[in-house]
Amino acid sequence: MRLRNVKNAIEKLNDSRYFIKNPKDYYGKWQYFFKNNNPIHLEIGSGKGNFLINKAKENPNINFIGIEKFSSVLVRAIEKLTLENISNLVFICIDAKEIDTIFNHEISLLYLNFSDPWPKKRHADRRLTSLSFLKLYDSIFVNEKRIIQKTDNIGLFAYSLEQLSKNGYILEKVSLDLANEDISNIKTEYEEKFTELGFKINYLEAIKK
Repeated sequence: MRLRNVKNAIEKLNDSRYFIKNPKDYYGKWQYFFKNNNPIHLEIGSGKGNFLINKAKENPNINFIGIEKFSSVLVRAIEKLTLENISNLVFICIDAKEIDTIFNHEISLLYLNFSDPWPKKRHADRRLTSLSFLKLYDSIFVNEKRIIQKTDNIGLFAYSLEQLSKNGYILEKVSLDLANEDISNIKTEYEEKFTELGFKINYLEAIKK
């Protein structure tokens, strides 16, 4: 899918209080940034923000940070927040490969929602559940490591189950059809679209002590 460029996207992001343009300044200091000791939940690939915005509204005692690589996508999330007053949510525009320069053992839960599956074998290291990324995550989690993943791509899901199991994670919940599970679920924009088309959503919760 071709990504549409949004004119002046960076300027629009910089004008929003929900956007952090200098996230490396808060390395190891995110509780200071939020001015509380509440747990911090991170979403990699937050897209247009629907999931995280609603999560923040429903959970005022949790701080939420969304990472999105593309400014033209992230600006759509920021636009949704124009008339909102949410104190426990911010967004960052970086590549996920940089997260170990942004967080230092501060994250309690990581969301991987509909990540790029990178289906070609030669691109496996780019998948967000590859060994290279799992090693990065070790440096951002507080103590206990917890990952929640949703995807419509069964190939990526099978890969994730294998990689997480190989690297010390216990799979607490696994589903091949999230819609038929008794699990509280906030849908992403992508998820709403593909659920309506009849696609089944794969879901997992993994924990590493």
